Formats: sequence, C-alpha cells, structure tokens
Amino acid sequence: MTKEECKALLDALNKATACYHHLVLTIGGSADSQNLREELQKTRQKAQELAVAIRARLTAPLRDRGLGAEERAEFERLWVAFSGCLDLLEADMRRALTLSTEFPLHAPRRPLVRTGVEGGAASVAARALSARSLRHEAERGFDVEDLHQLEREILQVGEMIQDMEMKVNVPRWTVQARQAAGAELLASAGVSSLRGVSVEQRTGPCDLSKALAATIFSAVLLAAVALAVCVAKLS
Repeated sequence: MTKEECKALLDALNKATACYHHLVLTIGGSADSQNLREELQKTRQKAQELAVAIRARLTAPLRDRGLGAEERAEFERLWVAFSGCLDLLEADMRRALTLSTEFPLHAPRRPLVRTGVEGGAASVAARALSARSLRHEAERGFDVEDLHQLEREILQVGEMIQDMEMKVNVPRWTVQARQAAGAELLASAGVSSLRGVSVEQRTGPCDLSKALAATIFSAVLLAAVALAVCVAKLS
C-alpha cells in the first residue's frame, strides 16, 4: 500500500511541478498579474507539501535492510523520479525569484517580455491544485513579502535535497529503467486500431522511400559535380 501511495503522490507532484513551470514562464509577460503571483505561491506550496509527504514514505522502506530486491528496485526508481522533480522545482523557484525581482508588480513597470501568452492561467493552476477557483486578494505589498518567502522556501528545498542524499544513498546511474528509452513515446504514438497496421509495417515503405530519395539525390549530386568539372576544363 505504501508503494501505491507513493506512486499516487509522485503523480500529483509531477502535475504540480509541471504547472509551476508553466506559470513561471509567464512572469513578466502580458499575462503577468497579482493573480498569477498568488497562483505561483499556492502551486509551489502544494508541491512542497507533496514533497514532504513523499520523502517520509520513501525514506523508511529504502533504509529497511530487510526489503526484498524487487521491492527495493521499485522504490529506488520512485526515489530517482522524486529527486528529479525536486531538482526541477528548485530550478523553477530560482527562476521565479529572478524574474519576479526583475518585474515587480507595483514598482515602476519595466517593458514586458513578449511571451505570446495572453489571458489568465487560473485554469491550469486550478487543475493542479484540484480547486475550482482561486480567490484574488489585492495587497500592494504582496509581491515583496512573497519574494522573501520564496527565498526561504528555496533554502528549504535545497536543505531537503541535501538531507535526502545524506539519509538515502541511491546513485541515479545505478537505477535501471523498466522500459527501453522512448518506449512511452512509441506506445503513445501507436497505430490506430481501425487500420490494424503495426509500427513495423508502417516504417517499411517509409524506409524504402527514404532510400530511393537518397539514391536520386546522390545521382543528381554526382551529375552536377561532373558537369562542373567539364565546364571548368572547357573554360
């Protein structure tokens, strides 16, 4: 049950981290506002709460010497995925700190970054936070206080990563994946069941057409080189 709980929590952390990354990219753009900053704050706090819960559930099994080999390998894969999420979260938090400092809300505004993103991002944050709406609270000093809080939270996440490395020694390069590289992409790009054609059958004609095109291109290139040599000799 602990392993299933960890997988569910890790999936939620992945969504919250991806949402936070999406929101960070809009800081300083045409969609930037105090509502966005509040969504950023709530999303990163949600991600940190999930991280604390996952760390508690993963640390105990990995420090248990009586754990079976298969179970340990599965928990180690979850641990590596969890560590990767924390690294991305910390990097995005640092990016958010830099951008929020460069583009304050209530100070004299600097030119906005033309990100091409317009409108609010409340729907994205609401899906990650499992909330229907986010209440907007207008406070002039919100961004200043949030920057100080963000600095403290960055230090906390960094300390969490260091504490994890001290308590559980799981080198990432020693953990083996259960699937080959790109297996998920191949599975998601599978052939339609209506046609019933396998991936191998589809790639066959494609490879033949590529080979034919390469042959024709080579012949044209050789002819062009020969023609150039002839022109050079005649001149």
